[in-house]
Amino acid sequence: MRVVRVFVAGGTGTVGRRLVPQLVARGHQVTATTRSAAKTGLLEQLGAEAVVMDGLDAMSVGEAVAAARPDAIVHEMTAISGKPDMRHPDRFFATTNRLRIEGTDHLLAAAQATGVPHVVVQSFAQSYAPGVGLLTEEDPIDPGTGTMARRLSVGVMHIQDVVPKAGGTVLRYGGFYGPGASDDVVGFVRKRKFPLVGEGTGWNSWVHLDDAASATVLVVEKQARGVFNIVDDEPAQVREWLPYLAACAGAKRPMRVPRWLAKLLAGEFAVTLMTEGRGFSNARARRELGWELRYPSWRQGFKEELA
Repeated sequence: MRVVRVFVAGGTGTVGRRLVPQLVARGHQVTATTRSAAKTGLLEQLGAEAVVMDGLDAMSVGEAVAAARPDAIVHEMTAISGKPDMRHPDRFFATTNRLRIEGTDHLLAAAQATGVPHVVVQSFAQSYAPGVGLLTEEDPIDPGTGTMARRLSVGVMHIQDVVPKAGGTVLRYGGFYGPGASDDVVGFVRKRKFPLVGEGTGWNSWVHLDDAASATVLVVEKQARGVFNIVDDEPAQVREWLPYLAACAGAKRPMRVPRWLAKLLAGEFAVTLMTEGRGFSNARARRELGWELRYPSWRQGFKEELA
């Protein structure tokens, strides 16, 4: 394994805070970015050289990448903070979508301008394509027919289009859980504000933050290209994982509400999320990366995180 210089865009984000120390522990030299000067100390504590960068500013991105002279760029920038707004999720995810579109374009341009050979970009394993069975990397992300789901997917769809064409790597992460990633969901479950909608037939693929980070390290080290589903071994329907999560959290069993009422109360996207969607296969990541998960199933992970 060769030591590489890794540029982590979004080093103080949910994934970045787990990824940076894993890279450092493996001996790599890490430059990590934050939008806030107040967070540079955190990055330094994690072992990285800290840089303040605006991912939506092409000049800021270009200068940061040029100064770092990395061998690989990892795009983990999002702007997901505060309480989720299920009535207006397009507003909640607006800046994240810009980072997935404009931020990705800026990083790819900076990589091309400075000769960085490998760019790895965060995406999301959620697809509303009709059909049965698990989705592989050969299957494109499908935002379905819902208006809100299509709006929310524009960033992921852009990544799916431009990154492989540029010779980069797309990581379709499952739903994150772990420190700092699942607090809001658990809070809603404990307050019985996360009901089971309809029959809860929507599928989800989960991944613990530490497993997501370890897979990303392997992608960087192996210079793996293409698309990888970074999910655990056990996709599950909402009607299976939500009651289990409630039990692990010591909460009462979630209430059940009909689809029509959920649509009135929480909006179209909440119903789509709870009743539609496909699971994803991690076979390629296991096979080609030699990825071994600490938490092969959300069952084990939920139980340990909430013990």
